[in-house]
Amino acid sequence: MATTKILETAEVDLAYDVHGPLPTADGRPLLVMIGQPMDATGFTRLASYFPDRTVITYDPRGLGRSNRKDGRVDSRPEVQASDLHALVEELGAGPVEVFASSGGAVTGLAWVAEYPNDVVTLVAHEPPLVHVLPDAEAAERALNGYLEAYQAKGFGAGMATFIGMTAWKGEFTDEYFAQPAPDPAQFGMPTEDDGTRDDPLLSDRAISIVQYRPDVEALAAAPTRVVIAVGEESKDVFTGRTAVATAELLGQEVTVFPSHHGGFLGEEFGYAGQPEAFAAKLREVL
Repeated sequence: MATTKILETAEVDLAYDVHGPLPTADGRPLLVMIGQPMDATGFTRLASYFPDRTVITYDPRGLGRSNRKDGRVDSRPEVQASDLHALVEELGAGPVEVFASSGGAVTGLAWVAEYPNDVVTLVAHEPPLVHVLPDAEAAERALNGYLEAYQAKGFGAGMATFIGMTAWKGEFTDEYFAQPAPDPAQFGMPTEDDGTRDDPLLSDRAISIVQYRPDVEALAAAPTRVVIAVGEESKDVFTGRTAVATAELLGQEVTVFPSHHGGFLGEEFGYAGQPEAFAAKLREVL
């Protein structure tokens, strides 16, 4: 069973979960699992495959159980990195190993750049960094498409457009932009607009994540081992292409993991991956 704790700072009450003993039983580093906009619940299945390790999961500021007190709603990777630095200091347990997914992978890159002595190994799985792509301008236009659909028509329209965008294979061409707007119902999404515009994925709160530009020099100078990972089913779609391009930017080959963008998830999220095989690959890479 995990123990839930709260780290109180001036800007946020940060909720985190400790799976296993502190200090670690075997002297190995803590294994920290981070996502964005996913909170700790998304890593329950993956953490269960590491019963021999002490695993830390957390809710990024403003998500889940972590209460923001800074009066802001944006999700800047540098700010998330400072939260994680504070968490490692609170635990007195650095440097740590990190598995970071999606927007969490962007946070992980910012964390290593800002606090290089906190992390011994970072596995950054499919960071959605738009500016690393050769078709960055078209990709940004595609991103703006789901943001605009959400602002105009609400969650169902925004999410349907997001799914279409993230499932598109290859560069974003005229053919992509000529498509009619997707029907939310075909994806099982609501067609009615509930009037809210604060979704952490579909609103402009996530813009600073996808527009983050990795500090290549800082990452190269850091003592951290950085591994950029991609799902074997994702290579041709947006987050797979950004992973491959990020690896190239850092002068490395991308490391292939089983499944897709949510390959570590179980059936409980309706987007099941291959969590057991994914965990085995993560253990091998670590």
